[in-house]
Amino acid sequence: MSAEVAMYLDEKNKWRPPEPPASGPRLTDREERVVLWSVGIFLASLVVAPIGGASVIHALIAALGL
Repeated sequence: MSAEVAMYLDEKNKWRPPEPPASGPRLTDREERVVLWSVGIFLASLVVAPIGGASVIHALIAALGL
């Protein structure tokens, strides 16, 4: 029985864990600033755009006299 167990036992410890995958290219400082500004503008537009859209609709209704 011990011969069968030794057949699967790595006595020389040759196994090494796999290397972690290389990460993709990183953003430069300028690219990070551009991404943060664009996200900020999009978040601000989520608040401002509905108000502006409602104003345009009210203006059209008032202009058409409905």
